[in-house]
Amino acid sequence: MSGIIFICIACFAWAVDTLIRYPLLGKGFSAGQIILFEHLFLSLLFIPSILKLLKKLLTEKKIVVFSFFMIGGVGSALSTLSFTKAFTLLNPSLVILLQKLQPVVAITLSSVFLKEKIDSRFIFWALVCVLAGLGISYQQIFGGLNVDSINEIFVSDAPYLGIMLSLFSVLGWGSATVFGKYLQTKNYKTNEIMSGRFFFGFLSCLYLIFVGPDIFHNIGRDFLKDILLLVLLSGVVGMFFYYRGLKRLPAKVATLAELFFPLCAVIVNWLYLNSTLDWVQIISAIVLVFGSTIIQMRRY
Repeated sequence: MSGIIFICIACFAWAVDTLIRYPLLGKGFSAGQIILFEHLFLSLLFIPSILKLLKKLLTEKKIVVFSFFMIGGVGSALSTLSFTKAFTLLNPSLVILLQKLQPVVAITLSSVFLKEKIDSRFIFWALVCVLAGLGISYQQIFGGLNVDSINEIFVSDAPYLGIMLSLFSVLGWGSATVFGKYLQTKNYKTNEIMSGRFFFGFLSCLYLIFVGPDIFHNIGRDFLKDILLLVLLSGVVGMFFYYRGLKRLPAKVATLAELFFPLCAVIVNWLYLNSTLDWVQIISAIVLVFGSTIIQMRRY
């Protein structure tokens, strides 16, 4: 159970992160600005480890370098940008609903790429956990979901792009879990994987400097202070506990443990924003804890 607990700690760090990240967006800063400076600070913080890693990668197989690109360039940077952009093109409820497909991607890839065994009992309990995750997020999903928002998909081009960006982020995040696990099977340590994730993420963000002329607009001391908090909270603390948990779990179980993020977000909103927990969310949380415990104890 220690692996699931570690990932739950990471999910809580990511949930607290939203108390800083979303206000920054509300102040007019773009997702590109936030993610670029976040990865820049993380790369600067991990420079010694990055230099050692790059020297090591010179003699590694292409699949290892590709794996670092997938967890950093795709999973950490481009998927986050795509997910954020999708909110401006598609009904946010649909974006959140599509994001719940992430475990399906990770479980499928873990079976194909990592050769993890997927049997009918695991599929059953995985489905239970996914449904519980939907229950925890049901207010965000169904609160803004209506006939008009669904019909809009068929009469406008913008929602199609929003769906594509949402699915890209789902594929990216699901793949990042599997390729992160692959790197651990190749005996890469947590600090090495984190270093590669942040560096390849930063490289993938550099294009924003050329396509976004306002990328340095309104950058001041308060913005940089908030970015530093994000770096320490979701970057250093969150990813440290995440990879510690992933090391103890199969990728197929780790992706289900990530479903604790919406639960942690609800708890954070309850503690800091005085939001209430209703009976659907409470029951869903109990089911999620029960389902993930069964999977871990029976080693499905």
